[in-house]
Amino acid sequence: MDAIPGAPATLAEDFTIPGPQGAIPARLYRPRTGGRPLPVVLYFHGGGFVGGCLDDADVPARFLAARVPALVLAVGYALAPARPFPAAPEDAHAAALWLAQQAAALGGDASRLAVAGDDAGGNLAACLTLMARDRNAPAIAAQVLVGPMLDPSMTRLGDGQRLNSDLSAADCAACYRQYLPQPRQRLHPYASPLASVRQAGLPPALVLTAECDVLHQEAEQYAAALIEAGVPTQVARFPGVTHAALARHPPALAEIAHFLGHRLGAGMAAAPNQ
Repeated sequence: MDAIPGAPATLAEDFTIPGPQGAIPARLYRPRTGGRPLPVVLYFHGGGFVGGCLDDADVPARFLAARVPALVLAVGYALAPARPFPAAPEDAHAAALWLAQQAAALGGDASRLAVAGDDAGGNLAACLTLMARDRNAPAIAAQVLVGPMLDPSMTRLGDGQRLNSDLSAADCAACYRQYLPQPRQRLHPYASPLASVRQAGLPPALVLTAECDVLHQEAEQYAAALIEAGVPTQVARFPGVTHAALARHPPALAEIAHFLGHRLGAGMAAAPNQ
C-alpha cells in the first residue's frame, strides 16, 4: 500500500545480493513508469542495529519509488548481537557497490545514486557516504538521514521527559551495547559519524528530525558539521512528531522526494507541501 492516498503504484521484487559474509536480503521497488533510466536510491531500515527488516522500509521505499520517481533498493543488513559492527556498514557498502554495478541492467542510472535511511539506517546511510569517499566508490550524489542515530557516546541526547520522546537514553544504550561491544568502536567514524573530523567531500544532505525525539540534537549537530565542512545541507525538524513516526510522516516523505528529485534530476518530485 502506498504511504499517501493517490500515490502511483509501485512494483516490488525480493531477492538477495552478495555480501562480505553471505547473501544480503534486498527488495527492489520500481515505479510504474517506463522509458528512460531512473535514479537509484538505497534505503536502510531502522531498528536500533538489533532489529527491523525489509518490511519496515516498505512505506518510505514505495513512496520514494513512486514520487521521485526512482528505483529504490531496500537492504536487509546484518544485525547485532549476532553480527555486530562492522558487519552492517560493510553490508551497506557491498550493497551500494552492487547497485552501482547493476543499475543499468535494472533500468537505473548509477550516476544518480542516493542513500537514505531512518534510525540505525540513517547512521548506515551517513557512514556509507564516508566509506564511499574513503574507498573511492561508489559515487554517491545525495544522502538523506531521517531521525538518525549518530552518536554512540550518547553525550548529545536530549531530555526525553521534556521532549515527550518515545525513545529513551536506556533504549539507545541497550542498542549500542550490542552493536558496539568494544568501547573503542564508539569512536570509529564508520560507527559514529559525529566522531569524524572529515566531513569535506561528502554528498549533499537532507537531515530530518522529530521534535519529540531525544536524537534530534545530535542529528542537527551533524548537519551543522556538514555545513561547516562546505557540504550543501538542508535541515528540517517536524513539530509534534515522534521518532517512530518520522519515517512514515507524510510531510517528511514529501520533503525527501522533493530533495531527491532535485538532487538526482528526476524532475517529477512532489513539492514539500503536497
